[in-house]
Amino acid sequence: MLLKVGDLARRCGLTVRTLHHYDAIGLLIPSARSEAGYRLYDRDDIARLHQIQALRRFGLSLADIGTVLARPDSSLASIVQQQIDMLDKQIEQAMELRDRLSRLQGRLLRGDEPELAEWLTTLERMTMYDKYFSQDELARLPLYRAGKSTETEWRTLVDEVRAVMERGLPPQSDEAQGLSKRWIEMIERDTDGDPRLLAKLNAMHLKEPSVQAQTGITPDVLAFVLQANAETKLRIYAKYLSPEEFAFMREHYGKHTYEWPELIGALREQLEQGSAPDAPAVQQLALRWLSLFRSYAGDNPETHARIRLAHEKEPELMAGSLIDAALLGFVKDAVAHLKPR
Repeated sequence: MLLKVGDLARRCGLTVRTLHHYDAIGLLIPSARSEAGYRLYDRDDIARLHQIQALRRFGLSLADIGTVLARPDSSLASIVQQQIDMLDKQIEQAMELRDRLSRLQGRLLRGDEPELAEWLTTLERMTMYDKYFSQDELARLPLYRAGKSTETEWRTLVDEVRAVMERGLPPQSDEAQGLSKRWIEMIERDTDGDPRLLAKLNAMHLKEPSVQAQTGITPDVLAFVLQANAETKLRIYAKYLSPEEFAFMREHYGKHTYEWPELIGALREQLEQGSAPDAPAVQQLALRWLSLFRSYAGDNPETHARIRLAHEKEPELMAGSLIDAALLGFVKDAVAHLKPR
């Protein structure tokens, strides 16, 4: 049985443009063509698409998926096993919630008044993540699937950051910057490097006092960590900029920190959908990119050139940015297509 691209798109919930993009980048090349030149997909193609979609749910980029599928030991059976493991974790979490609700119900039927903390914990588990993430996103969010060891690791790190703050150490201190490095590495791990998930996680921590109380990640702690991380980048930029340029950057760098993950995520979405760099939606995102860049770089092309040189010579500047080479190339193409204003 052979399926045309439109039929396959409808059956699997993707767009035709997405399947065309997968073909263009060599990720899913149809096994046949009709006499009229239409793409035709067979059983093996559909099996490969299953692998692609499963890996996407694990948060991998298209480039990483191509690398995984190119491995000799890659198999559909192993990927299905990973899906089963993920579903098992979700079932475990659902059963934990069910047990908690059953205990609450039992106390209510006996006429007992549940403790306030018990009510709040149950309500948080029922609604908090669902308020910010879709079910597909939760399936791709490692932090949501993590166990007690990860919670303990985060609590330990938060306590260490809080201790540094209470000792009055500045974000520029080596100890603070070391903690910020650990923080960024754990964020990348627990969001699987997906800026879309990071943007929503940031929003949840900034807007929900109950989450702050539960995790200890309060706005002041988060601001301290981000400032410490910024200081590691500023220390590098200082080697490439004039005193005047650096003074401007220091004053404005980090003012839009929380806006970058959302923008990077939106651009990644366009890239993965196969959008052209000159598409209107991409162009709007490129304009926003330039606006955020100029907010700390200024408008001088010579300054921009020195910043680009710093990025070419200092890989550490991109650490924790969640920007890979494919996305950066996409942004550069989009910016190149912008019409002069």
